[in-house]
Amino acid sequence: MEATTALNPTRLVIAALIGLVILLVLIIKFNVQAMVAILIGALAIGLMAGMPLEDIVKAVNDGIGNTLEGIALLVGLGSMFGAILEVSRGAQSIAVTMVKKFGDQKAAWALGITGLVIAMPVFFDAGLIILIPLAFSLAKKTKRSSLFYVIPLLAGLAVGHAFIPPTPGPVLVATMLNVDLGWVIMVGIFCGIFAMIVAGPV
Repeated sequence: MEATTALNPTRLVIAALIGLVILLVLIIKFNVQAMVAILIGALAIGLMAGMPLEDIVKAVNDGIGNTLEGIALLVGLGSMFGAILEVSRGAQSIAVTMVKKFGDQKAAWALGITGLVIAMPVFFDAGLIILIPLAFSLAKKTKRSSLFYVIPLLAGLAVGHAFIPPTPGPVLVATMLNVDLGWVIMVGIFCGIFAMIVAGPV
């Protein structure tokens, strides 16, 4: 009877929706750390779906273990390189060099490309904090709207973070689908460049 209740599709969907709401409320309203909020949300979904507590703990353990097994080292190394870029101000140096090469008139393209490159090893929020002052200073210098520079920068950061390893999302998808990471990087760069151009400078 318990197995039937736990596998009831309607109950599972309702549990998942409520769990998602709990997750969002914890992160947005109460500023709970994301990993803790995810664990609480997972436990809530399991309980509402009718799973025994022991099975919930095992499922969460197995899920985290299987996920981290294939990506932990790569994500960890990517985070380390990102931190090095951030602390050494290497990311800002790349951005300034790109803007000088492209010139002020095409600085939006430079910021888009910089965001795309920087977002691969650096997490989106860190890249944004590092590079956003440059976009504002360019807007002030050229007397253009700050959106002219900020939107390409955001497009580059978002696309780089979502499409191209070693950011966690693409690495996790590649691991789950058992796809060669080299192909993911190649396809991610190819698609990411067009996505950045359309969403940013264009």
